[in-house]
Amino acid sequence: MSVSWNSDTPPDTMTLSGRDWVRALRRGVPLAVLIFGGLVLMLLIRLVERPLCGLHRPVSPAITMFVCRNAFRILGLSFKATGAPMSQPGIVVANHTSWLDIFALNATKRIYFVSKSEVAAWPGIGWLARATGTVFIERDRSQASAQKTLFAKRLKAGHKLLFFPEGTSTDGLQVLPFKTTLFASLFDADLRDRLHVQPVSVVFHAPDGADPRYYGWWGDMDFGPHVLKVLATRAPGRVELRYHSPLAVRDFADRKSLARACCDIVRAGHQALRKDVLEQP
Repeated sequence: MSVSWNSDTPPDTMTLSGRDWVRALRRGVPLAVLIFGGLVLMLLIRLVERPLCGLHRPVSPAITMFVCRNAFRILGLSFKATGAPMSQPGIVVANHTSWLDIFALNATKRIYFVSKSEVAAWPGIGWLARATGTVFIERDRSQASAQKTLFAKRLKAGHKLLFFPEGTSTDGLQVLPFKTTLFASLFDADLRDRLHVQPVSVVFHAPDGADPRYYGWWGDMDFGPHVLKVLATRAPGRVELRYHSPLAVRDFADRKSLARACCDIVRAGHQALRKDVLEQP
């Protein structure tokens, strides 16, 4: 399992000591209990929600939020969010650093991720993604029309969808140009005038003295070792989210101009959050 963006500078390697393994177990076991216990509870609730509410999920997303907030407590990562999640119907877009973004962006708002179809087959992760209502898409131009229809169906059901327009995760030190394809569904004639897009900047601050890219997951990095590194971290860092003001889709001529505006806002917020830390004495 790997991601596609790569860096000219390889990531630092980490050799675990006996104490690191103990620390990883102390965090990993309760984290697994939290995640899979929450999953079982969610599935039980969905047995009632699905026949009564269909696509609507009035209760089960609260379980996801609870799990994600408490996952950071178990990991020891400090979590801070500024700005207000939007109340308007629409989508959320954010920069992508690692699998930890899922916890960060689910911790404060009911959202449904949009993910590449390959994720559905990933061990463990795919199961969780399906259970939480993730929208899976094919990276194939021939599927664009079907994906647009699926997006419209979910948005009309009141779901706030979230996707990462960079198309891949990075080392967390920059924001890549946003791809425009998924923005096209927002310009559906039945949706355009009432939808908004909320850009969100996500920054992971490394533990003191560690590589600034510590929480980034990119290139040929395998998922398992990266999870183990996070679990074994001696003095964990922190994560910050900045919710920016929502943009009305009707104010933009096309998907390219909307994607460009979102990218500029996310990048500026990302740089500001990193600059604030770098300038601290």
